[in-house]
Amino acid sequence: MSHADNADLINRLKRAHGHLATIIRMVEDDRDALEIAQQMQAVLKALDKAKTVLVSDHIEHHLEAVAGPLSRETREELARLAALAKYL
Repeated sequence: MSHADNADLINRLKRAHGHLATIIRMVEDDRDALEIAQQMQAVLKALDKAKTVLVSDHIEHHLEAVAGPLSRETREELARLAALAKYL
């Protein structure tokens, strides 16, 4: 499976791209630094979530390549591990 097939990943990256375009316009328009910083934080969060989706998807894909199809229980456990990994 290609990462390009992961709609959640693509949507998160597009959202970050939109936020970044907004930030560029805000800087060009000499907007308030606080507003710009808030938008920058939104981009960082969007990218961080996209990274989590990418890494989780990659791990799951390679586990299936090695171990074969994953059970529903295994997928649920992987989802719990991915949720925990955001605290690293």
